[in-house]
Amino acid sequence: MAFIQVSFMSKTLMRTVPLQVILPVDKFTFGQPEREEKPFKTLYLLHGILGMRQWFMEPESKDGREKNLAVVMPAGENAFYVDQPSIGAMHGQFIGEELVEITRKMFPLSRKREDTFIGGLSMGGFGALRNGLKYHDTFGAVICLSGALHVLENPEESRADSFAHEEGYFGNLVEAAKSDKNPAVLIEQLKEARKKDPSVNVPTVFQACGTEDGLLEVNRLYHKRMEESGMDIVYYESKGGHEWDFWDEWIKKALDWLPLEEKTEGLNSGNVNV
Repeated sequence: MAFIQVSFMSKTLMRTVPLQVILPVDKFTFGQPEREEKPFKTLYLLHGILGMRQWFMEPESKDGREKNLAVVMPAGENAFYVDQPSIGAMHGQFIGEELVEITRKMFPLSRKREDTFIGGLSMGGFGALRNGLKYHDTFGAVICLSGALHVLENPEESRADSFAHEEGYFGNLVEAAKSDKNPAVLIEQLKEARKKDPSVNVPTVFQACGTEDGLLEVNRLYHKRMEESGMDIVYYESKGGHEWDFWDEWIKKALDWLPLEEKTEGLNSGNVNV
């Protein structure tokens, strides 16, 4: 896979933003049939509070390479991927609209909803679920690993000092909890929308959390909410905490779950250490 670093001017964030893209275009098949020239299925992958670190390496795992998945990784700062109109930083709109539109212009990515996925860990898990539900006509599947889904639960009981950074990005937490910044609100909205129109698009969801993770109970709560709303969701728990060992394992399982192409063997830049 080719690893590409991009910098472009974002209209929704009003500044230049960095972007990393893994694109499966450089495979040598050694006499095997070449892949049909067609747009790539795409995963928009969101990092957590601590940033990218090795996150971008995992989608370039064997499954991702062999199944011809493009991976787009934006820099989300620590803003939980929600809109902040008071400062002109529309992080949610950036993820759900502008990022998809501009990367489709830059690269040979599929424009089909069923080929377009969003995922993330921790803060990125929150952002993936929130934006996957809000922009449900764009994303066909959501991956939520160890989702930081606690930030808008019982906001009236939250102490300002313990939620200082969340307060800064969400505004008033009590008001934000009632808005579409809250994935729980979006789950209910989609449930009601489907009652009126069963053809409303709702993404499928892959959710996983470690049994030693402090966010386990809120992830269980969200699993129950989505299941009771009639959403198509698979949910897993396994030994592990809020840590890379867990995420490294479960991003690979999530890639196996996505409806990707059949595996094709070959040699590409992912096989070369530099």
